[in-house]
Amino acid sequence: MQALLASARRECRFLRGSPWDLALATWIPCVLLLIVAWLFSGGVPRELPVAVVDLDRSTTSRELVRHLQASPGLTVSEQPASLEQAFSLARALKVYAVVHIPAGTGRDIQRDGSGTVLSYFNASYQVAGQAAARDIDSAVQAVSAQLAVAEVALTRGPASVRAAPVSVQTSVLFNPGRSYEQFLLALLFPAILHLALCVAMVGAFGRELRDATIQAWLRESQDRLVPAVLGKMAPYLLLFTAYGAASLVWLAVLRGGGLADGFGLLMLGQALMYLAYAAIALLLVAATRNMASALSMAGLYAGTSLAFSAATFPLQGASWFTRLWSALLPFTAYLKLQAQQLDMGSSLEVSAWPLGVLLLFVVIPGAIGMALLGRASRDPAAWGRR
Repeated sequence: MQALLASARRECRFLRGSPWDLALATWIPCVLLLIVAWLFSGGVPRELPVAVVDLDRSTTSRELVRHLQASPGLTVSEQPASLEQAFSLARALKVYAVVHIPAGTGRDIQRDGSGTVLSYFNASYQVAGQAAARDIDSAVQAVSAQLAVAEVALTRGPASVRAAPVSVQTSVLFNPGRSYEQFLLALLFPAILHLALCVAMVGAFGRELRDATIQAWLRESQDRLVPAVLGKMAPYLLLFTAYGAASLVWLAVLRGGGLADGFGLLMLGQALMYLAYAAIALLLVAATRNMASALSMAGLYAGTSLAFSAATFPLQGASWFTRLWSALLPFTAYLKLQAQQLDMGSSLEVSAWPLGVLLLFVVIPGAIGMALLGRASRDPAAWGRR
């Protein structure tokens, strides 16, 4: 314990004397967290512009336009005279979706009991386009329910109003508000923090070899490698775990997302994730014996975590490399645990698997990194390399 504390005090002294290293561990990640929290504070998209091409000009079509305008997620910003003009607006990115009400729609509803309204959305802007399409569908369904009584029943008789033989009732299991803030921030907060921690830890271990101070560091820690390494990690792990806890409080409490299950299990998962990336940083430095190379590898490894985590794009049908790379990332295991505990309320038996995977990422790279760093500490040829 004395050796661990001596190493931790030495690292804190260095940080106090190095403003930019201190910034990487303190205000830079905090500012990044605040920026992304502000960017996604809207929660769900509102007033997305859509164009309505009303070629019917009937009471029914005007009612549909009113429902579209009343939807909180939409605003009917344009009503062009033709579908070609509406598509031009979509190409100019002035609208995210186009609603086409063909001529004779109202007449078809009165005569045949059904009509067709066409909806087109811009899939190049997937989030905005799908959100607009969902709200358009809701507005059309609301008008359809009214027409079943107001039009069909009055003109063709109550017996003609029948429910569809098969209907779909959709219920949202998790994230019932469909909040993009909760979905994206739950990914971006730990993504920012684990990348910043990994880079900071590479710098912490790498400079001992780069500056040829590794022997002085170990002597100050009573020549005990394991306590020295853990002591150097300790200030960073404490800081980033505190940032992680604050991010969870923001999501679950301050922004009202709620917490499905235990906060303690989530914090254990975060601590293991940060410890895993610290162990990987140790391994990269000890294996390359070069701080610049280790920083490049850390940026590549940790920087791709979000894209390969399967949180944004499913791995089903992906290439073998994509699935392998995803499995080799501690971030993937942590996000599974976070989704289970933050949103789904999974049992401990279910969440034990990602916790076990995170522990393996701590033990295996950490043990190899310790052994390689011990060799480097005894090899003067490894010191002073830029």
